[in-house]
Amino acid sequence: MQNHPVVSVICLCYNHAPFITESLNAVLNQTYKNVELIIADDSSTDNSIETIKNWLKNHPDIKFIFNETNLGNTKTFNKALQFAKGKYIIDLAADDILLPNCIEKQVNTFLESEPKNIGIVYGNAELVTQDNKHLRYYYDVNAKKEVLEKPPSGNIYLAMLSQSSMICSVSSMIKREVLEQLNGYDENLAYEDLDLWIRVSRNYDFEFIDSILIRKRDLENSLGNQFFKKLSTRTRKMNHSTYLIIKKAIVLNQTREENKALLKRLHYEMVKAYETIDILLFIRYIPLELRLRFC
Repeated sequence: MQNHPVVSVICLCYNHAPFITESLNAVLNQTYKNVELIIADDSSTDNSIETIKNWLKNHPDIKFIFNETNLGNTKTFNKALQFAKGKYIIDLAADDILLPNCIEKQVNTFLESEPKNIGIVYGNAELVTQDNKHLRYYYDVNAKKEVLEKPPSGNIYLAMLSQSSMICSVSSMIKREVLEQLNGYDENLAYEDLDLWIRVSRNYDFEFIDSILIRKRDLENSLGNQFFKKLSTRTRKMNHSTYLIIKKAIVLNQTREENKALLKRLHYEMVKAYETIDILLFIRYIPLELRLRFC
């Protein structure tokens, strides 16, 4: 129906056996009912696949795909996206939990914003431990659970370049046509969100929802905890991806103001490369800095 468009939730799993059942049940228990769930396992080495197959016995109509070899998040998401029918897409990690009214609030924000040029809506998240104990909120809140300082809405391109504000990616929903125009995630990258924010915000607006939409587990092996580890192969791959994202952003930039904003992020990444003892990456940033300063 026009007022209840299909939402496709792509649940990506890699060694999430202890958490995936709760994550999948939370999708089915949404107050918004026109939801298509697609499960994609990226060749887990624990018993995730067995856990998913047991869960699917009670939900045989749900699409499940799994990789014979580990492809990484970006390729696995794009693979699952080919099967999605929704007007809006959610990229859900299998250790995170959508709160019951998450999708309803996201869809309503899109519908109430149209015909504005909104590409992504996003909200707040509660960060929890492995056993669901509260840690903190992604954005600090008051007693009413309202954010103390609202992150940006509208044209946020400069904010994404300069890192002056952060998007809570786990609480976001993206319009399908936007992903199609971008040809999905960049499969050359080890992670997707920064590249997605920059590419989307170049041509589309974002809308912040002042509500806690999701519970996100903050684990030792979570993606966000990998950027600052010294002498780590995974850290080097992720920080090299950031270098590639900055190179792409330079091409997207159109003004000196945008180059100046990107310089702030580049300097932050140079410090990170130095502190993680990735000297080759540090050196690679120098020509980019010169280009941003003098072009």
